[in-house]
Amino acid sequence: MSPKKLSILGLSYNQHSFKRDLIAGLTIFVMLVPQGMAYAMLTGLPPVMGLYASTIPLIIYALLASSRHLSVGPVAITSLLVFSSVSVIAETGSSEYISYVLILALMVGAIQLLLGMSKAGFIVKFIPHSVMNGYTSAAAIVIGLSQLKHVLGIEAGNYLQIHVLFTEVFQHLSDVHLLTVGIGIGSMLGLVLFKKINPKIPGALLIVILSIAMVYVFGLHHSGVQIVGDVPQGFPAIALPPLSIEVMQLLFPMALTISLIAFMESLAIAKAIANKEKYKVNPNRELRALGLSNIVGACFHSFPVNGSFSRTAVNYQAGGVTQMASMITAMLVMVTLFFFTSFFYYLPNAILAAIIMVAVYKLIDLKEMRHLFQVKPFEGWIWVTTFFVTLFVGIQWGIIIGAAFTLILLVKQSARPNIVELGYVKKENAFRDTNRYPKARTIENVLLIRVDSSLHFANIAFFEEKIKAYLKRKPKAKWIIVDMAGVNDMDTVSVGTLEELIVSYRKEYGVTFVFANMKGAIRDTVKKAGWTEKYKDEIKYPTIEQVVKEKGFDYHSEDLIVATLDYQI
Repeated sequence: MSPKKLSILGLSYNQHSFKRDLIAGLTIFVMLVPQGMAYAMLTGLPPVMGLYASTIPLIIYALLASSRHLSVGPVAITSLLVFSSVSVIAETGSSEYISYVLILALMVGAIQLLLGMSKAGFIVKFIPHSVMNGYTSAAAIVIGLSQLKHVLGIEAGNYLQIHVLFTEVFQHLSDVHLLTVGIGIGSMLGLVLFKKINPKIPGALLIVILSIAMVYVFGLHHSGVQIVGDVPQGFPAIALPPLSIEVMQLLFPMALTISLIAFMESLAIAKAIANKEKYKVNPNRELRALGLSNIVGACFHSFPVNGSFSRTAVNYQAGGVTQMASMITAMLVMVTLFFFTSFFYYLPNAILAAIIMVAVYKLIDLKEMRHLFQVKPFEGWIWVTTFFVTLFVGIQWGIIIGAAFTLILLVKQSARPNIVELGYVKKENAFRDTNRYPKARTIENVLLIRVDSSLHFANIAFFEEKIKAYLKRKPKAKWIIVDMAGVNDMDTVSVGTLEELIVSYRKEYGVTFVFANMKGAIRDTVKKAGWTEKYKDEIKYPTIEQVVKEKGFDYHSEDLIVATLDYQI
């Protein structure tokens, strides 16, 4: 190894790599300082805690992560979730409130660490994309509207339902402070303008500096402009948050929610960059890294952190190579805490609110809703349900009810599986769905159907009703051939019901069941149920073609073209 080269995370690391990380670290720093303070305010905490959350957690994550580019720290969604859970049990900004937030951060970290150690990273797959996207879009709106009071310069309560927020703002319209409104709108326009001119311009930092100067020079705080005020200098001493079993029980549901959402967001961002750079991200290692960063961070007055979309993108675009960039950012924030916190005294609250509002509007993704309805309406309705629950019921309920609604729809869908009649298509020399192939040939004394689902206790009754509906349209049918190619599993209830159907239809109607294309797992199940002895002739056919050939069904006759009927029950 040469003196100018070493290995970091399996990469060859040299002076050039360090320069790239240094530039990326500086770039993230100028974003993170105003964002961190803004998100702390969103969380209901003193702004300085946003800086605390931008130090130790970054270093811990950088030392343990598998992602080379993910930038962790305070983020909007997590901040609002923390606020929504803790504000209902403690007064915002009180010492009790701060203690509960630190306990929550410790719990979030512990859950993530346990999930990572038990290799349970796969659990996040049970929250579908439609739920997450609908939730994020609605949460972004709630986040933005929650900051209106700071932009308007009014005193209003802290609410998480959009209709309550609007009502509260409307009731205080007479108290609007026009100078504050001007600062807020001007800063938002400035942030957007800087972004359009050149995304690399540190717009937030420049606006922070400019606004501080304006307040100081013109004494705007004496004219009613709300400012941050004193920001404690230095770094908090390490201390374990005061634990309470009662409080932990109250916070556990949200701690679990934040743990999973934070991990999902972080993993999605990390994988997106890793795919571009052709390296692998280890989900369980990411869980452990996030978990320990939150646990240790809680001991240094940090609220829960996770990966940031915007800062990770900036890190990548700025040329960041490794997590050294995050460590540089953390060290620069520490320097700020020790020597420059007094500079933030005259920072208007409206500026921090504007930074939040401009940052989160990009999370509103109505295009995805339209895409889901176009491709899969089922997922579109899940998106809409999650979206409106988050807006009007509460941000803490969005994902829970969205996921529950998904489960209900899946159960409902599973209870009514796709069962279609098949006919022979001469051109393709294959049996196809008669609804899609209206001229497919069928035989009046043969009902050939395909089941496109596993059979179980919740849908076997639907299968039976569907058979009856088909037979009403085809009263001369003496054979029912069931194509089992789409059946991957059968439970004991469905096996027992099929046995009853085989016996009763033969006895009452003279109709014989035949099953073709049974998969190995299904054959194993029916074998254990004794079908190889009782119904040997009914299950011996590996393909439909063999059934047709052995039974002598003539699907090639030109007289067999029939009109397709819609068999609905």
